[in-house]
Amino acid sequence: MTNKRSQPTTPLAVIILAAGLGTRMKSDLPKVLHAVCGRPMLAYVLDAAHDLAPARIVVVTGEDQDEVAALLPQGCERAVQHRRLGTGDAVRVGLEPLKAFTGDVMVLYADVPLVDAAFVHDLLETHRGEAGVATLTTVVTDDPAAYGRIVRDAAGRVARIVESKDASREERELREINVGAYVFDAASLRAALERLQADNAQGELYLTDVISLLLDAGDAVGSFVADDPEVCLGVNSRVELAVINAAMRRRLLERLMLEGVTVEDPETTYVDWGVEVGRDTVLRPHTHLLGRTTVGAASDIGPSTYLKNAFIGDGARVVASFCYDCVVSSGCSIGPFAYIRPNTVLAEGAKAGTFVEIKNSRIGEGSKVPHLSYVGDAIVGRDSNIAAGNITANYDGYEKHATHIGDGVRTGSDTTIVAPVTIGDGAFTAAGSVITQDVPPGALGVSRGKQQNIDGYAERKAARRSREQKDAH
Repeated sequence: MTNKRSQPTTPLAVIILAAGLGTRMKSDLPKVLHAVCGRPMLAYVLDAAHDLAPARIVVVTGEDQDEVAALLPQGCERAVQHRRLGTGDAVRVGLEPLKAFTGDVMVLYADVPLVDAAFVHDLLETHRGEAGVATLTTVVTDDPAAYGRIVRDAAGRVARIVESKDASREERELREINVGAYVFDAASLRAALERLQADNAQGELYLTDVISLLLDAGDAVGSFVADDPEVCLGVNSRVELAVINAAMRRRLLERLMLEGVTVEDPETTYVDWGVEVGRDTVLRPHTHLLGRTTVGAASDIGPSTYLKNAFIGDGARVVASFCYDCVVSSGCSIGPFAYIRPNTVLAEGAKAGTFVEIKNSRIGEGSKVPHLSYVGDAIVGRDSNIAAGNITANYDGYEKHATHIGDGVRTGSDTTIVAPVTIGDGAFTAAGSVITQDVPPGALGVSRGKQQNIDGYAERKAARRSREQKDAH
């Protein structure tokens, strides 16, 4: 019998298994690259591993998974499993770069993205506090399904893992299951892997059989009973991916709420990992905060608002609108039904109102585009008002052109500004104008046909219509 008590100074290596094909995902994308709250699920497991500050991190991929390898940060090593012969073989492949390594080896799965720093630290601490060569993670659940059951001896020690299909009626009643996160003594792990046999219907080497081999040899195997069964959930299908996304989203929203954010309806509020929201901000139902979005303090977002890679300042209001890759400064008001497109900056106190689209433009401090307008490739100064139905005609069919609108400008409703053109400070445009030339500061730009009223038109039109109907009969 080999008993080992690891010390806190024992070196640690982490092997992350990421080579699975994920055939049940029905996808050309490797399973571990599918997104959970906006980032690949593998990234969460890498974060947890890095938090341990291990001496080595090895990620096992298939030879056809260069996309997975491209995600690995500096300092991570890739080991290639050329033939997918099971989890035991994958760990054997992961140990190949660690031939000279002595210490503890933690094994994690890349498709279990809810693992976090607290989980891996608790697992390692449990292993190092017990006199054993291995520690496996278990959870107690009301629905053990097809997971392997943990059978314990009279002293409460792990005696064996029995697969559900092989379990007796009494064993199937057990609620403690093996969930597949381990810490091993490196030497004991190597020795057990050499004895693994592929004597199963799949012809694969199973990592769970390593535990059985160690127990059969009389080695002590400890257990870490996770207090949060959800953290060990894996992803094998898009149905399970949706479950994991919901769990991660709930955790992210709870963190925001504990930091002082009001979330009126967490069930219909979506946030990505890395989104930041300031205190006293309200997130209303059916709101999405995605990508690298940041929202300041005391803002009011939603309902039915979609923000992606957007910066929203303090005290802003965004209602039922879409904002992408843009900057919305403090005190701004957007919507409802506005579309703020990439490379747009709304300076402090600016407004983009109902059915307004703005793209690649800067709207100056206190300026307003209240409703039914398109502003593209434009710079608008301070305290200007772009009236209803305005359009900056920025595209001539070949190239985009810029519009410059100065400070304190007042445009009339239904003005079309044909770029390139400049409207000077304090200028006006008359309603219905098509502005094709610069408007000097303080001037009124008018470009429309002179109105002519034709008396008696309606009477003559009605008489003509009556004659046409009579002739038709």
